[in-house]
Amino acid sequence: MISYTDDPTVVTTDQLQGFFVGWPNPPTPDAHLRLLHGSDLVELALVKDTGQVVGFVTAITDGVLSAYIPLLEVLPEHQGRGIASELVRRLLKRLDHLYMIDLLCDTELQPFYEKLGMRPAGGMMIRNYARQSGGSTLSGEAI
Repeated sequence: MISYTDDPTVVTTDQLQGFFVGWPNPPTPDAHLRLLHGSDLVELALVKDTGQVVGFVTAITDGVLSAYIPLLEVLPEHQGRGIASELVRRLLKRLDHLYMIDLLCDTELQPFYEKLGMRPAGGMMIRNYARQSGGSTLSGEAI
């Protein structure tokens, strides 16, 4: 059975194994925990008996007009069970007072988000893959 929480302080790095599949330079569990704590809003899916995190979604918001959803992940062995949809629904409910809620995704993922009430839009981005692991601070120093 899956339970959901919006409290990242109940999670440890031991509960954050197996995420970022296919990333060439994935964040470590330590960096993953830091990004959860650094996000304005978080929704987590956990296996009720073990506490293992099997999915998460994050948002960054100004709390006035806008929010951005940078990450949604569900462990491969738990995909196809509605966990990602439930995580996004919970997050969108918490953000529904805002004017705009944006995210970027690959074209093949757009139908998933359309089912949750979002619509396609254009966008621009920069990807610095050398920083993909989250292993540096804003000042550029390694941590």
